[in-house]
Amino acid sequence: MEEESFERILYLADPELHEPVLIVALEGWIDAGLGASTAMNTLLEELDTETLVTFDTEFFIDQRARRPIARIIDGVTTELTWPEIQIRFGQDGDGAGVLLLVGPEPDFHWSDFIDLVTDVAGRYDARLVVGLGAFPAPTPHTRPVRIIGTAPSTSAYLLETVGTVEGEIEVPAGIMAALEMGFAETATPVVTLWARVPHYVASMPYPQASAALLESLAAVAGLTINAAPLRLAADEARQRVDDLVTNNPEHQSMVRNLEETADENEDNPLGELPSGDELAAELERFLRGEEG
Repeated sequence: MEEESFERILYLADPELHEPVLIVALEGWIDAGLGASTAMNTLLEELDTETLVTFDTEFFIDQRARRPIARIIDGVTTELTWPEIQIRFGQDGDGAGVLLLVGPEPDFHWSDFIDLVTDVAGRYDARLVVGLGAFPAPTPHTRPVRIIGTAPSTSAYLLETVGTVEGEIEVPAGIMAALEMGFAETATPVVTLWARVPHYVASMPYPQASAALLESLAAVAGLTINAAPLRLAADEARQRVDDLVTNNPEHQSMVRNLEETADENEDNPLGELPSGDELAAELERFLRGEEG
């Protein structure tokens, strides 16, 4: 179709979608183990998607904080690749419609961004919005990754399928928290899925978290998603961490303590982060091929 331009947003297509699910994973906020970004990248690889809309990054992005990538060949600058925020559209394995909000988290004008995203979701009658995230937690790598959820009061019923944090906490918010509140105002069901990543592997890829997020997404949204490649990568990552821990009695003791704490505090997903600096440092060296 002919490109349709709105203020701060550009429509590049107008597909027929039947009550799609909007999936959100924007870069720039807490993403322990790259759980959310790897899950989203897997979706982009597995699903055949096209660009629906792009956002005005001159308006939303700090170009000095998120600099463009320059391509230089033999000293000649040939092109600049600018950061992009997009909503893409496609279908899951059974033909159900999906929308994928990808790119960097906006630096500016969050209220305008929320309005635009909720407008796009309303235009295509999105039946559900699901955010993906991951945070470091006092849990061992020997336990399955647990998923918890956050949602506004209008969508609190969605938390029954994933569980949540009990009690009251105050934490800095990412854009997904603002989207939750924005979609609450439009009466669109919305939930954010958070993977709990062992704190000592939070700074490196942890495919277990990504696989758990996709499986939870499939269950919550009724989508058909293939997480098998991530499960294979997760098995390999688990073996590497096991090998390191097995070779150090202190690490074995630390993991056992984490297992006991995790079992005792199964109903408290956040818990208290124990010290794990030594193990974290050695795990980072090990997984980067720098065994010492």
